[in-house]
Amino acid sequence: MKGSVLIPCLRYRDAPRAVEWLCAAFGFDRQLVVPGPEGVIHHAQLVLGSSMVMLGSAIDSEYGRLMRQPDEAGGCTQSVYLVVPDADEAYARAKAAGASTVMEIHDEDYGGRGFGVQDPEGHLWYVGTYDPWNES
Repeated sequence: MKGSVLIPCLRYRDAPRAVEWLCAAFGFDRQLVVPGPEGVIHHAQLVLGSSMVMLGSAIDSEYGRLMRQPDEAGGCTQSVYLVVPDADEAYARAKAAGASTVMEIHDEDYGGRGFGVQDPEGHLWYVGTYDPWNES
């Protein structure tokens, strides 16, 4: 098997902008983007190393009706954790892309260094050097 068996799936009101932002802020690459009419993205797969995030436009569909945007839910109800080799470099890149800092960069008591940001639509991303796969 190639890649992770657990893939976060997000919905965005402006999915084309989200794709651009995630690539600029975190260094994702577009593996697949399926556009639709009027700026809709039916499905997108963005990869970073052996990880992937899937996303699409927040539209009225069977799947879409099961999800709420952060502002509709009164804030985030979950977050995505992204392991990076250099948290300070990742922080600078995310800030340069316009990320809203919700947790300043800091050293964790359990190891690693990280920070929390929100993307332009309010999804919470926690980014850090702590890699639970490499801990004993």
